[in-house]
Amino acid sequence: MQDWNPQLYRQFEAERTRPALELISRIFLEDPRQITDLGCGPGNSTEGLFARYPQAMVTGIDSSASMIESARQRLPLCRFSQEDISAWQPAALQNIVYANASLQWVSDHPRLFPRLFSMVAPGGSLAVQMPDNRQEPSHKAMRRVAAEGPWREAIGETAQLRVKILTDMEYYDLLSPQAQRVDIWRTTYFHVMPSAAAIVDWVSSTGLRPFLERLDEPQRPAFLAEYRRAIEQDYPVRADGKVLLAFPRLFIVATKAG
Repeated sequence: MQDWNPQLYRQFEAERTRPALELISRIFLEDPRQITDLGCGPGNSTEGLFARYPQAMVTGIDSSASMIESARQRLPLCRFSQEDISAWQPAALQNIVYANASLQWVSDHPRLFPRLFSMVAPGGSLAVQMPDNRQEPSHKAMRRVAAEGPWREAIGETAQLRVKILTDMEYYDLLSPQAQRVDIWRTTYFHVMPSAAAIVDWVSSTGLRPFLERLDEPQRPAFLAEYRRAIEQDYPVRADGKVLLAFPRLFIVATKAG
């Protein structure tokens, strides 16, 4: 997969940062010393952690070299490292292991979540937010367009492009045996977008990437044009000329006994 594009990702930074800050607000630790932001991206979520806990050593990791470079420029007082979450192993237990919109890209959640929680120090928290939008029109349209166009063979089975996301009950069962408290909730954000094309821009930097990666350069414009037509049908213009993008997200904060 090609490297992430920080500029494209940051095009909707305010909207992407809202759930990151909501997740931070539900971590009830007074004085954490070691914090790691898994999948830190361009540093917008790391910035929220550092603002709340300026006394802590805040480290961000990401598999993307371009994202890490962007984060370093943004937050010179924090540490950043290019690493894969699936192989991450901290030198010491962390007071907060934080993952905002990143674990949906990492496979084998039945093993991943207990492993990450094992890296949390006593009294600390694992805090996770993941998009919960696979049944939204934006993502149904991806699968439909992929299956119906001349690019069907190139893209292949769309289920193989996605990490298997568990149910909220399954995440609870994975974490609760080792946790003092597990807090799970959902929030649906309604983002006001200027047009259907803006929705296409949004998902082009995230959920649509695995589809586009399977296509040759000549195929991508036709695929995007067909996808945009589907989005225009699924997201009608509202009374003020804008378009509303409903975006559900799943939040989990699991805390260990002190």
